[in-house]
Amino acid sequence: MFNTLGEDNGHDVVSIKGAQSYPSESVLDLLTIYVQGGGQNRITIPVVLEALVNPAKDLVPEETIISRGVSSEEKNEQNDFMMTSSQDSAVAAALAELDQGFTEWLTVAEFSTGTNEKVLEPKDRLLKFEGEKITSLEQLKEELNSRGAEPAILTVGRPDKHGVYSDVDVTVNTKEAENGERQLGVFLGNEYEFPIDVSFGLENVGGPSAGMMFALAIIDRLTEGSLAGDHHIAGTGEISADGKVGPIGGIAQKMVAAKNAGATVFLAPSDNCAEAIGRIPAGLDVIKVATLSEARQALEKIAAGEDPATFTTCE
Repeated sequence: MFNTLGEDNGHDVVSIKGAQSYPSESVLDLLTIYVQGGGQNRITIPVVLEALVNPAKDLVPEETIISRGVSSEEKNEQNDFMMTSSQDSAVAAALAELDQGFTEWLTVAEFSTGTNEKVLEPKDRLLKFEGEKITSLEQLKEELNSRGAEPAILTVGRPDKHGVYSDVDVTVNTKEAENGERQLGVFLGNEYEFPIDVSFGLENVGGPSAGMMFALAIIDRLTEGSLAGDHHIAGTGEISADGKVGPIGGIAQKMVAAKNAGATVFLAPSDNCAEAIGRIPAGLDVIKVATLSEARQALEKIAAGEDPATFTTCE
C-alpha cells in the first residue's frame, strides 16, 4: 500500500512543479501485489498447497503472467515501461479532467513489419495524413482505411541528433490486416508535452495498475481542499489519456490489503467487478468506476458526507 498523497522512502509519491499545489487530508492508496513463480523463479509444493486454502491468494497459469520465452528480467523491464507509460497517461487524464491543455503526439515506437521501415524512423511524430492534422489514433485508422491500398503522404516530426524536430513528408504504404483494417506496420506510442512537471517518487513498483490513483492524486494536488475529505480510500485501475479506467490483475488480493490497511472505500474498475464479487472483505465498500470522472465524482460525494454504500458497487 502506498498513499499517493504521502511519501515513500522520504520522497513525495507525487510532486508537482509549475503550478500551485495544495495540501490534502485525504488518503488515496494505490496497491501492488507480489507474484511468486514464473520465469526462472519456481514455486514449491508447500507454496502451492498454502495458496489452495488461503482466500487471499490465487493460483494462475504461468503464461497469464509471463509469456513463454520471456525471462523474469525481461518481464521486470516490461513492468517498468508500463509504469512509466501509466504515469504519463495519469498526468494527461488528470489535466484533461481539469480542462487544462497539453500537447500529445502519436509516435513510432518500433516496427511490426517491413512495410514502411525504409521511410519511417523510431521517435517520428505523426503530424498529418494527406495534409489533414492527425488528432487521434481512431481518426488515423479511419484515414488509413478510407485510403485503401493507395500510397499516401504522411507528415512526421523527426528529431535530429540534438533532439530538434523538423517536419518531413514521406510516402507510406499500408497492408490489410486479418480484420480488414489497413495498417502501417508500426507499433505506435504516445508522447506528451505538459504545462507542469509531475514527478513520481515510488520505487520497486511496476505495471500500469496505479494509473487511476496517480491521476486522482494529481487532481487533488491541483485543486483546493481534500478530494475525499478525511477519508481513507484505496483503489486500482489502469488509466488511458482520455480517462478510461481499465481492468487489472490481483483485485482480490488488493481488496484484502486495502481493508487490512484501514481503507473503508475501494475504487474498482468496472471490468473487474465480476472477479471481485464474493471476495469483498466485510466492511469495505467497493465502488464500481469506468472513468476517471466517475472516480472523482465518487470521492467528492464521499467528502460531502454521502454514504458510499449507496453508490454503484460491485456487489
